[in-house]
Order: sequence, then structure tokens, then C-alpha cells
Amino acid sequence: MSRIFWVRHGPTHAKALVGWSDVPADLSNTDQIARLSAHLPQDALVVSSDLLRASATADAIEAGRERLPHDTDLREIHFGDWEMRRFDSVADQTKLRAFWENPGDVRPPGGESWHQVSARVDQAIARLLLAHPGRDIIAVAHFGVILTQVQQALRVGAYEAFRNRIDNLSVTELHWQAGGWRAEMINHIP
Repeated sequence: MSRIFWVRHGPTHAKALVGWSDVPADLSNTDQIARLSAHLPQDALVVSSDLLRASATADAIEAGRERLPHDTDLREIHFGDWEMRRFDSVADQTKLRAFWENPGDVRPPGGESWHQVSARVDQAIARLLLAHPGRDIIAVAHFGVILTQVQQALRVGAYEAFRNRIDNLSVTELHWQAGGWRAEMINHIP
């Protein structure tokens, strides 16, 4: 069995659609970061998205654990032309609503769809499991990335997966067994 401990990066305080923009995380709550690090298995491998908010969070919780290279396939949803825009400032509100209410093939102009994000993240996880069979992995990533995997573990549609909260600095623990993913814990705040 392999376990993935998904950690959502620290808060950015951005009030916009933040996907591939490289904004920093607020990691000033050192007590919360210490509790998070202590909650995670000490012998786990640590991997993160290459975006600063995830990689800096991974640095903050590493605590002597073995660090794997950043993985660009663990990046957040690419919002394309909607990137760094407030929801109410996106011109095509119908398409924006469809993106969130009927996730699947709808994609922002110049961005990626839910199915594309899911496929990208699935490939990253498959590579990690193949390279490190049976190892615990701490993956520091983003809201959308984590939800793609929650969707698989719960065996629900994307819209149903969006009902789950994934707070900053939370842990979502998923177990891989022969039958697939199982959700052990979603959105736990240590």
C-alpha cells in the first residue's frame, strides 16, 4: 500500500483566479506549520509543484525528510485568459459558470479543462508510485490538483468533488491499494 498525504500550500490572500501565476504563500503562522509537519510521517518523501507557494510550503514542512524534484504536473489548473482575474471581471460569465458547475471539457480561453488537469495529475502520481512503490509521499500542491485525486478516491463526479473543502495547510490522506484509491481523511487541519 502507498499513502499520499496531500498538503495544500499556505494561503496567498489573492482574491482572483490563481492558477499558474507564481504568487508567494503566507507562511508566517509557524505554529500551524510545525503542527502540520509533526502530523506527517517522518520517513515520507516530499514532492511539490514547482510554483513558489507550493515549493516554499514544502520547504517549511520538510523537516529532514527526503525531497524529490519539483513536479510541474502538480501545478494548479491553468486558467489561461482568466488568470489573476476576479470572478466578476471575467467577460464570459456563462462559460465561467459552466467551468465550475459542469466541470469536464469546458476550459478557459488559453487554459485547461478539468479533464486535462486530472489527466496531468494522474500521470504525475503514476510516475511517483512507479518510482517509489510502497512509500509514503507528502505532495504539496493546490486546491484543484488535490480535488482531482479526491474525486477518484470517492468515485464521484467532478461537481461532487467540488463539495469538499481543501483549506490552506490542510492534509488530505489517500491510500492506494490494488482496488484503487481510498480516502482516509479529507481536509484535516492538524
